[in-house]
Amino acid sequence: MNHLPSHQTVLIVDDEPINIKALQSVLGDEYNLVFATDGEKALSMAQADPQPDLILMDIVMPGLDGYQVCEHLKANAKTKHIPVVFLTGKWETSEEAKGLELGAVDYIRKPFSPPIIRARIRNHLELKKTRDMLENLSALDGLTNIPNRRRFDQVYAHEWSRAARNNTELSLLFIDIDHFKNYNDLYGHLAGDDCLKTVARALQSALRRTADFLVRFGGEEFVILLPDTNAQGCHHLAEKIRTTIQDLHIEHQASPVARYVTISIGAVTCIDIAHCDRAMLLDHADRLLYQAKHEGRNRVCSAVLPAD
Repeated sequence: MNHLPSHQTVLIVDDEPINIKALQSVLGDEYNLVFATDGEKALSMAQADPQPDLILMDIVMPGLDGYQVCEHLKANAKTKHIPVVFLTGKWETSEEAKGLELGAVDYIRKPFSPPIIRARIRNHLELKKTRDMLENLSALDGLTNIPNRRRFDQVYAHEWSRAARNNTELSLLFIDIDHFKNYNDLYGHLAGDDCLKTVARALQSALRRTADFLVRFGGEEFVILLPDTNAQGCHHLAEKIRTTIQDLHIEHQASPVARYVTISIGAVTCIDIAHCDRAMLLDHADRLLYQAKHEGRNRVCSAVLPAD
């Protein structure tokens, strides 16, 4: 593989080494190139991390042909967004139509012209980059610039599956800014927005592992997902976060709890994913948050599931 500044990766799928060499000489200076010589290997490489940005594939191959590989790719949620370009000696219009109907974005005939194949691959990768950028923007909360509820749902499902696969613990914090409506009423909504942004930055800074995932759940509520985290670690982090926010000393004269902005936290740990439920875990954290509020706020209420 060539490690190039573009960081965009093209997976070339062809069972003929001479074709691979020809494509390498045409595209190798612009992209990171990886290669597969059969359909099964291509499917495996398409699902690996990091995924290719584009797949350039022959149609006629031993085992799975290009059409079958494309069909598998488009049926898989993880790979369906990778653009597929067919490169083939088949000249029939019906073959081209079949490839495009299966979800390919282009169909280039052999023998190919190097300037044309470079231009078409560049165009498809630019479109892919734009789509990825829009996808990332749609997953961010516009005010705090941290992931939003939509992105949380995706990551939560992924981490739940990973915990089930590896038989590891999964913890979750449900966080609410205490008496935030009072804050908005006293200081105004612009000051409220600034408060939310400050709290979001502090929450993010309190997380030390890349796997820990903070999201603005809605309004003044935040959720932190903590993979591979036991009950003790979960409660310890929750307390650290609570004191971190309190120590910001954001003035809150309308709070009956303290002179400064505080938070309440519901902290829950699932120690056996096989006996937990994804929605139930989130709901339990929400109920623990309600308990923390009921007991006076500016506190953490913790629990472990499944209960003994």
